[in-house]
Amino acid sequence: MDIRKYNQIAWDNKVKQGKRYTIPAGPEVIKQAKAGNWRIYLTPTIPVPEEWFPLLKDVKILCLASGGGVQGPILATAGADVTVFDNSPLMLATDRSVAARDSLKIRTVEGDMADLSQFSNSSFDLIVHPVSNTFVPDVRPVWKEAYRVLRKGGSLLSGFTNPVVYLFDWELAERTGELYMRYKLPYSDAADLDEVQKQKRITDGEPMEFSHTLDTQIGGQIAAGFVITGFYEDRDEPEALDQLGKYTATYIVTRAVKL
Repeated sequence: MDIRKYNQIAWDNKVKQGKRYTIPAGPEVIKQAKAGNWRIYLTPTIPVPEEWFPLLKDVKILCLASGGGVQGPILATAGADVTVFDNSPLMLATDRSVAARDSLKIRTVEGDMADLSQFSNSSFDLIVHPVSNTFVPDVRPVWKEAYRVLRKGGSLLSGFTNPVVYLFDWELAERTGELYMRYKLPYSDAADLDEVQKQKRITDGEPMEFSHTLDTQIGGQIAAGFVITGFYEDRDEPEALDQLGKYTATYIVTRAVKL
C-alpha cells in the first residue's frame, strides 16, 4: 500500500464529510485574532502557551501537516507570513477558502511531511506541527527536515499522540467499554491489524495510523539537533473522552529550539 496516497484520499474524504479537525476557523475567531485575542491548539483542549511564540509580525511560519483552515489563518491574522504544508489537497483548499473569505495572505503547499525538499535550508522562523505524525510510518525524517528548514534560534512546536494509546484494542473497548492491552509498541495499522480489520478500516475510509515511541518522538527531535525547552500533556475534549483519558494524558506537546 502507498500509505501517503491512501491517507491523502482518506483525509480528503473526511473534509467532504465535515469530520472533526476539518472544520475551519469561523469569522468570529478571525475577528478576535485581528483584535489581538488569539490562540492556537496543537492538541484538543490546552492552547499553546503565549510565551512560546515570538512577536508574530512578519515571522515566517511553516504550519507542518497542519491544513484545515485553523492554525494557518489565525497565525496569518496575527501578522505572520504563513505557509501551510499538508498531504491533503482538500485540507489545503480549506485554508485557501478561509484566506479568501477574510482577505488573508497564506501560501499552501501539498506534500509529504517527511520530505520538505521544496524548501531551502533555514527558510522559517517557527514551525507549528499539530497532532498529525501518527499518519506517517517513520517520524524521524520529519524531525530532520524540520531542523533543516528552521533558522537558528527558531522553534518547533509539536503535538503528538501518547504511544500508550496504541497498546489497547479499541474495537473491543467500543463494544464493551473495557480496556484490553493487545498490541506491542511501536504499533502499525498496516502491520498489526489482521486482514479483516484492515479491510474494514479501508472500507470505512479511515486513515492508516502508526504509533511512535517516545524515543523517536522526543529522542528523535534531540537526535535531529533540537533542544527541548517546553513540555505539557493534554487529554481529549470531555464529550469525546475515551476510557484511557480518564486515567492518563493521551497527548504530548513539546517546544524544541534550534540553537
